[in-house]
Amino acid sequence: MIMLSISPISAFSDNYIWCVARDGEAIIVDPGDATPVLNHLDKNGLTLSAIIITHHHYDHVNGIELLCERFPNIPVYGPENQCESINQRLKHGDKITLLDHTFSVFAVPGHTLDHIAYYIDSATSAPALFCGDTLFAGGCGRLFEGTPEQMLRSLGLIQALPANTAVYCAHEYTLNNLRFALAVEPDNSELRERMANTADLREKNLPTVPSILALELLTNPFMRTDNLAVQQQVAAHAELKYWNQNDIFAELRAWKDDF
Repeated sequence: MIMLSISPISAFSDNYIWCVARDGEAIIVDPGDATPVLNHLDKNGLTLSAIIITHHHYDHVNGIELLCERFPNIPVYGPENQCESINQRLKHGDKITLLDHTFSVFAVPGHTLDHIAYYIDSATSAPALFCGDTLFAGGCGRLFEGTPEQMLRSLGLIQALPANTAVYCAHEYTLNNLRFALAVEPDNSELRERMANTADLREKNLPTVPSILALELLTNPFMRTDNLAVQQQVAAHAELKYWNQNDIFAELRAWKDDF
């Protein structure tokens, strides 16, 4: 099996559109803007064979129409939502085969109710997860439609994946996310090291993603709400006397929203 090549395409101020390529063909993940995608395809001699969508927000779907004009009759995979350009609707547990690789579909509501993620477990490389705006490097998506309980369950699905899974999120939010994470866990040595490495990458204008799931489990507070130190810090901030994990996640997300 030929190994996949996965490349970021920068869009807007901080979006990453992902290009998954193999042997001259490409899949585009969440094309919010067609222009940088077309430039990337032309520059690299790639033919677009499919589009996959994680959720309906404009910065993930607005480029579909123009891409389909350039490459007519390609499948556009995505969740059940109001985006009419999606012609192949997917739900939790579905599997699709693209570029001779199997993509497994997970429902991960929270950021939006329709949000799905795509997981590749490849024999030729580390597993990969395209998670849109659910899990970020060092953080998670805002709850525009879903509940804290839904997002906590969604992140739990991701936590159960292999630790070496490469996490391809859709935004360059890492530096700000880690600043917040340090407010939650100032004594986390792995987090301090990650912050230094991230700052170095951004000074060089380099992407901080993909991340690795193992690193998220060590440094991302939204993946650590079962950790006693995180719970105690959040409870102190929110003045909670009694709590469960859902309470901690809800207060953590609210804290981040105001940070």
